[in-house]
Amino acid sequence: MTIEIAPSLLSCDLSRIGEEIRAVEAGGADLIHVDVMDGRFVPNLTWGPPVVAAMKRTATTPLDCHLMIVEPEKYVEAFAKAGAANITVHAEASPHLHRTLQQIRSAGCTAGVALNPHTPPEMVEWVLDSLDLVLVMTVNPGFGGQSFIESCLPKIERIASAVQRRKLRVRVEVDGGITAETASRVTAAGATVLVAGTAVFGKKSYADAIAALRSGGEAGRRSRDTPREP
Repeated sequence: MTIEIAPSLLSCDLSRIGEEIRAVEAGGADLIHVDVMDGRFVPNLTWGPPVVAAMKRTATTPLDCHLMIVEPEKYVEAFAKAGAANITVHAEASPHLHRTLQQIRSAGCTAGVALNPHTPPEMVEWVLDSLDLVLVMTVNPGFGGQSFIESCLPKIERIASAVQRRKLRVRVEVDGGITAETASRVTAAGATVLVAGTAVFGKKSYADAIAALRSGGEAGRRSRDTPREP
């Protein structure tokens, strides 16, 4: 799989959100990452379906909606109608995860499962064939600009290896503390989608920032694909 870059709107200039979406699209973004927070599952509040619908009126690249909310199954249809291309829910917030994934796919979206830093990879083992994406959080969700948590690297590798072993077309996405340097490390572990906020937004050139992330990611991917000497 190729390396995809998903700039996170959580770090954009919210007073110019339409311009910011167009700017990262022009800079080469593959996805637009939309962090939905409810003030319950995570401390902060962000946006609901009406705001996502407004984003969709500007965005031409797919909206990757990450629902950091309790009872996500109640809101799947609303976010799908608002224009989400992918909907990711948290394993920790979804007691009937398989059913919720079916609901997402029935709504016409690809389906993802997110895991908090402390959550073991086994939480997605029995639904891997029912989803399209696994999002490994490498910071604690709820805030932008946090530092990368090193101990999450083995989790990325475990999930990516399971996907490869079972020959599934599941993308492994990573969100939290992603820079050009950490991009190479997470892709070496098996990630294929990189969510980045402060590493893109606020930079002088969004195109250069996205290119640096992609270059770092591709370097890590090459190192993973290079056969090791016995």
